[in-house]
Amino acid sequence: MGIRKKTTNKNPPVLSHEFVIQNHADIVSCVAMVFLLGLMFEITSKFAVIFITVQYNVTISTNEGSEETAVNHFHHGIKDLATIFFYMLVAIIMHAIIQEYVLDKLNRKKHFSKTKHSKFNESGQLSAFYLFSFCWGTSILLSENFLSNPVSLWEGYPHTLMPFQMKFYYICQLGYWLHALPELYFQKTKKEDIPRQLVYIFLYLVHIAGAYVLNLNRLGLVLLVLHYFVEFLFHVSRLVYFSNENRQMGFTVWAVLFVVGRLLTLSLSVLTVGFGLATSESQGFNWAAGNFNILFVRITVLAGICLTQAFMMWKFINFQLRRWREHSQAQTLKKKQVPAKSKSKKEKANGVNGVNSHGANSPKAIKEKSS
Repeated sequence: MGIRKKTTNKNPPVLSHEFVIQNHADIVSCVAMVFLLGLMFEITSKFAVIFITVQYNVTISTNEGSEETAVNHFHHGIKDLATIFFYMLVAIIMHAIIQEYVLDKLNRKKHFSKTKHSKFNESGQLSAFYLFSFCWGTSILLSENFLSNPVSLWEGYPHTLMPFQMKFYYICQLGYWLHALPELYFQKTKKEDIPRQLVYIFLYLVHIAGAYVLNLNRLGLVLLVLHYFVEFLFHVSRLVYFSNENRQMGFTVWAVLFVVGRLLTLSLSVLTVGFGLATSESQGFNWAAGNFNILFVRITVLAGICLTQAFMMWKFINFQLRRWREHSQAQTLKKKQVPAKSKSKKEKANGVNGVNSHGANSPKAIKEKSS
């Protein structure tokens, strides 16, 4: 009989940092189940509904022909914070599922280094989210005819009432980017990477929440869909590059679309906020009516968008310069290696010819001749 090795199970202490990190998905799932179970009881269902369902429903009757149809719309309020919190928990669970069943399996096959491992996980998570958000946002734009009628981006402002899909889209967007904050702890993010990730998480939260609260939800939706498409291409190109470093065509396509995306973002923002809202009839500040169409708010919104686009272009230029330097360094190394190899071949050939040519004048040959 073979001797069985003793298995050492090193389980971390309960509620320790390592325990929470290893089991955070199960812990969050239990918290989410508490809200779902609350729907089963009449006493707790009133509170559980606030977390799970979309709040602030408004029913509007419309006349289509001879029949009246009721259409549900929604506006925002303080109770949305509870709904955002619940879908933040859902985002943490989905993050763990993608990580465990998709990305970890690919990492085991590819055997990435620690640096590539973290970047691969980041791009894998973000590419899945960007693809889902882009497809969902595009379907809303097509169903609401925002692309075919660009005037609707500012016409009829303030857009306090939203269809269900648009409001739920914003709730999920805010929940996802809020979930990215605890994920920095759960994923053991390196200290040098935390400031970079905090910056883009903060930018996403400020812009999405700003469009949601200021009732610029239509413009925000268009800009998010445009931005997510460009970012999806970048992270897919990054994943392809990690699998094969010779495949860099995706970065070239992304670079062109990135610049086009920045120009479109600035153009739509100036057209909607700078011209459309400036010439709108509903001027003035009214918190109760959701009207924020005053000069100070318009300048603040445009300044925030322009500064963000300038910051992204600055990061983009630095990224392209770094890639150009790395490429030029690689080319110079190749040029240095090629002459060295050719020189060594010539030396070997000269050495063989020298032995053959001087072999006749060797001491052994002279002795043979004299004898």
